[in-house]
Amino acid sequence: MSGSEMQKTRVINELRSFIKKLLQDPQILEQSLVVARKHLPESSGPAVMTTIANEISDTTSVHIPEDPAEHSEADKLYLELLKEVVLEEQALY
Repeated sequence: MSGSEMQKTRVINELRSFIKKLLQDPQILEQSLVVARKHLPESSGPAVMTTIANEISDTTSVHIPEDPAEHSEADKLYLELLKEVVLEEQALY
């Protein structure tokens, strides 16, 4: 298996594990959205995204490393999707 294939397999396994956690505890999604809605009106820059990640880690069973350099692909994708959803909600109003 090539390095690229191994990377894709790792990312897929990570996302699979993360989705499984979300399915086992649906409150994670709602709590994550509450946190994102609270902070994103301030800004959507890296510092705010780090604050969101830390608060999600503190209030749910999802653990996102404090240091953004240590965020996995699944962490990055989850935070980016939260940001998109909240910004799209705000654009509707």
